[in-house]
Amino acid sequence: MKTKFLAAAALSALALSSVPAAAEEAPGTILLRLRAVEIVPDVSSHVGTATGLVRITDTTIPEADITYFINEHWAVEAIAGTDKHSIYLKNGTSLGTTYLLPPVVSLQYHFDQIGPFKPYLGAGPQYTFFYNKSARGALGKLHLTDGFGFALQAGTDIPVSENFFLNIDVKKVFLQTTASFGSSNAIAGHVNINPWLIGTGVGVKF
Repeated sequence: MKTKFLAAAALSALALSSVPAAAEEAPGTILLRLRAVEIVPDVSSHVGTATGLVRITDTTIPEADITYFINEHWAVEAIAGTDKHSIYLKNGTSLGTTYLLPPVVSLQYHFDQIGPFKPYLGAGPQYTFFYNKSARGALGKLHLTDGFGFALQAGTDIPVSENFFLNIDVKKVFLQTTASFGSSNAIAGHVNINPWLIGTGVGVKF
């Protein structure tokens, strides 16, 4: 799925290579984007006495974000989206499902436009809430701890007119949770989820 997203975005960029360069953003400029984001967990785990036995499914979600420009190059972005994942042992045994709400706030540097591209880099904190958790199988009730993480970001806007643009965005989120099972939480361990967030979308400038 992520390959399709990036391929479609690349073709759009080529088609827009003749679009005139857009002006740099003035302080106070606001960008609103709507993206389709594929979330690809990069999982490592240590649960009980077993290491590396947990896997978490990929998922694709809609995501909205807002960016505020402090000056022509520096901006702050906040994103909002929620997703559902299934959790398995590597042997296929289902451990449960959970929803994640992982808001991210990034400080971004926006480079001068290069051809049709307006690239940027970003980094910032995030906090993940786990909710609507359910468990199946022999290990009992699933518990996951909320917690802080950190995100790195790279992306580009691709102007199609004065106020509208396309967007490609990739984030790497470093996120760990403590998973436990059963009423006494007797089986517990650390799970590094560390997902990639790979998105394409559209935006408008105010």
